[in-house]
Amino acid sequence: MEVAMDVKNYQYKGKQELVYTNNSPDTLKKVFYHLFPNAFQPGSEMDARLHFIKDPDGRMVNKVKGADGKEVKQSRIETLKPNEIGFLKITNFKQDGAAAQTRVSGTILEVTLAKPILPNSKSTFTLDFDGQVPVQVRRSGRNNSEGIELSMSQWYPKLAEFDFEGWHADPYIAREFHGVWGNFDVKITIDKEYTIGGSGYLQDKNAIGHGYEDEGVTVAYPKKAKTLTWHFIAPNVHDFTWAADKDYAHDIVKGPNDVDLHFFYKNTPKVAENWKQLEPLMVKVMEYYNQRVGAYPYKQYSFIQGGDGGMEYAMCTLMLGNGTLEGILGTATHELGHSWFQHILASNESKHPWMDEGFTTYIEDSALNELKGDKKEVNPFKGNYAAYYSLVNSGKEQPQSTHGDRYDENRPYSISSYIKGSLFLSQLEYVIGKENVDATLKRYFNDFKFKHPTPNDIKRSAERVSGAELDWYLTDWTQTLNTIDYGIKDVADNAGKTTVTLERIGRMPMPIDLKVDYTDGTSETFYIPLRMMNFIKPNPNPNTKRTVLEDWAWAQQNYSFTIDKNKTAIKKITIDPSGLMADVKQANNVFEVK
Repeated sequence: MEVAMDVKNYQYKGKQELVYTNNSPDTLKKVFYHLFPNAFQPGSEMDARLHFIKDPDGRMVNKVKGADGKEVKQSRIETLKPNEIGFLKITNFKQDGAAAQTRVSGTILEVTLAKPILPNSKSTFTLDFDGQVPVQVRRSGRNNSEGIELSMSQWYPKLAEFDFEGWHADPYIAREFHGVWGNFDVKITIDKEYTIGGSGYLQDKNAIGHGYEDEGVTVAYPKKAKTLTWHFIAPNVHDFTWAADKDYAHDIVKGPNDVDLHFFYKNTPKVAENWKQLEPLMVKVMEYYNQRVGAYPYKQYSFIQGGDGGMEYAMCTLMLGNGTLEGILGTATHELGHSWFQHILASNESKHPWMDEGFTTYIEDSALNELKGDKKEVNPFKGNYAAYYSLVNSGKEQPQSTHGDRYDENRPYSISSYIKGSLFLSQLEYVIGKENVDATLKRYFNDFKFKHPTPNDIKRSAERVSGAELDWYLTDWTQTLNTIDYGIKDVADNAGKTTVTLERIGRMPMPIDLKVDYTDGTSETFYIPLRMMNFIKPNPNPNTKRTVLEDWAWAQQNYSFTIDKNKTAIKKITIDPSGLMADVKQANNVFEVK
């Protein structure tokens, strides 16, 4: 792509040449492109969603007084003027030099090809585009809340993904994305005062400067030059994003495996102080992710102040940067984690947001806990369990198989995707053991990087590593509203011994870890395998005596076993002392003699 930005009216013109390879067994007669900026127009689907969803994103609405004097939330998109909207207009579309028929429908461009693309063959698409950067409402836009002039995410005509499920030409309604990998070669012409940060490797750094130049190099621009043309190469990515501002500070820090970590932030004392402290911490976070998941495969990553919160893009993130160090560290840690799950594995985040947001939340919480050193928490996921329980109790939960665009409200979407998705892995530690989950993440990454994995793929990775059967786990947790609820039904004397009876109250099955504390200060654990798993979990506490009992079949609601001690010797019995099983009613998980 070659694009020229007019910073006075926030409009840009570009040309795109795309060589498309049909790796499928299908003959393609059409292709589809995303035109994301068109969402920022009055009457768009994104605008309509703001009118009808019960809890609209606060960044996308203004609070105004209605006719009755009460406060109402007004869509910010609804009020955009013609020079404030976003648009992307496509002209001169050709396939291998021949004109092709195009039709725009909201944020989607439908192209009827001049000739079909046969399996295992290539075709070259060329087009011209005119765009306008909208007032910053959601993610992309101009002049965000912290004064960043250009946040250029989802800004160009982007080919939709075609895979074994068919086309994924989803309209843009403010949720997430799915994309096609390619090698991007992008030239951006803009006024020379602007510093650009974004995806890819800058090819002419010693001619551009702006903090990219090699040490000792003095960059001299032609006297009459008003603009610079920045040339970026981004290999094997499914997105290209950039941001530009006249007041960016730009630091480069060497990360693990010789990766250059770039930091772009407003050059003010307070902001600079926090971002300087952030830099060595993100080196540690990247090292942690490399160890937990797999090696980051590129040689650059950029943390860029911009956008409206925090959002992951190829080889970079746009994130707000005026807050506290703790706040920007949390955002940066989360967004960097997306590189592994959204930009290297790249599951379909529109259809399965929990696979990206949830897994990223899991490693984010793990990484932030690791940074605490000696103050690490035994269970850093406690808050996630509490948030999930609140969603269940609200009655507003929808299955995780719900398309990201079609949740009734934003809060249930967020908890389901970020929190319940994270619990998929932290609870899996309870089901198959932490060492097996650690090995599963690495196996999953190595087997499915650059392959767009589906939910079945993470399940199969866990099965291959552990040997357990986990179809029940994937089905109940992600495709239903079934909940986990086990309880201690009865503890009774039995001829000098004690019979403990448990009951399954919720629909979702689980293996059971149970701890017994005795009045003499000793304790032991019991493990009840789940019959349908055909698996015995390794003892999570090898220094504690553990008895493996007979398995528990799901259809049997009650389960009894005997302890070789009198009831009077028992102080406390606890189901799941780890707290990693998401039992929605905790009160009946403990029997205690007071």
